[in-house]
Amino acid sequence: MDKPLPHVKIYTDGACRGNPGRGGWGVLMQYKNKEKSFHGGLFNTTNNRMELTAVIEGLKALKRSCSVTIVSDSNYVLKGVQEWLPNWKRCDWRRNSKKPVKNIDLWKKLDFVMQDHEITWTWVKGHSGHVENERADFLANLGIDNLVDQIPFSPEGDQ
Repeated sequence: MDKPLPHVKIYTDGACRGNPGRGGWGVLMQYKNKEKSFHGGLFNTTNNRMELTAVIEGLKALKRSCSVTIVSDSNYVLKGVQEWLPNWKRCDWRRNSKKPVKNIDLWKKLDFVMQDHEITWTWVKGHSGHVENERADFLANLGIDNLVDQIPFSPEGDQ
């Protein structure tokens, strides 16, 4: 008899200052009484790319197959995986308009990293006091804040 998969909750969020602009992503993972959180950021990106990156990075952090509940405030991500993704794959990664899917590189990565897991998707309203979502939002903004350290120094002042 197969052992049940460990159940992990992953709370994700993406943020962007300017769209496109500096962006960050945050992940909060919970398994039983353990927690892990991490974040990152990129220059010249969009909020949707950061939302996708947060989910990808959360799933990549899992070292084995798991039962996963992903909690996100991104309708873009949830509609993408629950409604659009199967059709995009059938249509060679094109939308109904025959145009290529936006952020196709990240959608393909997400499709790949989802394969080893049993995933349940849950939407939560952003900035509504949901404790774990607020923590993921804080981490995403920390990802942006940490980018400031990476801005090269320009003695002429043209950063």
